[in-house]
Amino acid sequence: MQLVQIGETARLADLFERYHVPLFRYLLHLTGNHAVSEDLVQEVFFRVLKYSRSYDPDQSFAVWLYQMARNAHFDHMRKRRGEVPEEDAREMRSSQPMPEELFARKQDTLFLRKALQQLPEEKRDVLVLSRFQNLRYEEIARILECEVGTVKVRVYRALKQLRETFCELRGEKAL
Repeated sequence: MQLVQIGETARLADLFERYHVPLFRYLLHLTGNHAVSEDLVQEVFFRVLKYSRSYDPDQSFAVWLYQMARNAHFDHMRKRRGEVPEEDAREMRSSQPMPEELFARKQDTLFLRKALQQLPEEKRDVLVLSRFQNLRYEEIARILECEVGTVKVRVYRALKQLRETFCELRGEKAL
């Protein structure tokens, strides 16, 4: 990133290669839509280039990048407020018939994705960062600009609500 800051913009391709997949996964968990997530990844790297001078080399690049992704997502949601969200039509396809166990796992995965999408933005965001992006609580605290203890509480509460919603979708009672 420091090379990009001093004008070697071709090095942005190296950053893109390293971070575009985890960034896409993060955004996909937030949006639930492949196309929107792909667009947002492009937007984030455009912003990386545009705001490269604001990057502080003493700060973790990943934290700075996820803050930028989070802001891009919020900006996108603010623009789309009031619109009806489109369902992402992509499904996992297999050339072989699915046994019952694979079907049950796929069903649970769909319930989990739906439960995750039903969480409030703040809870979904903290879960995606901690569980899907495997960021440490300290990094999440810097991204969300809060204390580590606050992150721990938010993760706990988000997991609790996710479990309740998941069980409700499966027609079960939460433990």
